[in-house]
Amino acid sequence: MKKLTGNWNLFEIVWLVVFTSIAIGFTVISKDSLFGFTVFVTGVLCVVLAAKGSLMSYVFGMYNTVGYAYLSYANGLFGEVMLNLLFFVPMNVVGFYMWKNNRQGGKLAMRQMKPQGLLGVGVVSVAGCLLLGLGLSFIPGQNSPYIDAITTVLSIVATLLMVRRFKEQWVVYIVLNMFTVLLWVIRMVEGSPDGLLMIVMWSAYLINAGYGYYNWNKGAKEALA
Repeated sequence: MKKLTGNWNLFEIVWLVVFTSIAIGFTVISKDSLFGFTVFVTGVLCVVLAAKGSLMSYVFGMYNTVGYAYLSYANGLFGEVMLNLLFFVPMNVVGFYMWKNNRQGGKLAMRQMKPQGLLGVGVVSVAGCLLLGLGLSFIPGQNSPYIDAITTVLSIVATLLMVRRFKEQWVVYIVLNMFTVLLWVIRMVEGSPDGLLMIVMWSAYLINAGYGYYNWNKGAKEALA
């Protein structure tokens, strides 16, 4: 287990304890389900371990993916449902094996994209958000189609960059998490019982994305040295 999770520093331990405690508090106060709580905790573990470059990120990520898809379905966010079941489930398997086969001295070999690659990612992301948003707007019962589209497309882009070990995934995750928080704020205002817990969860992801960029930026520079 230690080989898969790696060593935890003080910041990571404190960060995990704080947000897990917040999850417990909100679960008790809002009388949320145990299931919603487990989705929150596995999501936090997944992103913390991803920031560390740990293979266990994909293990916890699989449970979180299926659980979050169910919550999204219950809240009429069908783009999120399709994203999680049709994309994240298989990518959890692919990512695990790609990370396992690209390690140096027991650590994940992190990479940095070239400028032309970043430009291409930006163009594809904008086009994908506009097209998917238009398509989702025609689905009966779909809520916030364009914000849902943004979170869906950016999730795909970030995951592909993550599987290929590029540090720029974390820049995409920062933008993605901001929009996902907004998405669940809208759902909470409209009466979603899962909204508050999901806002806290995605806020935790946002903080972690900043730490992830710091950690992976350092790792990519070490790989080039």
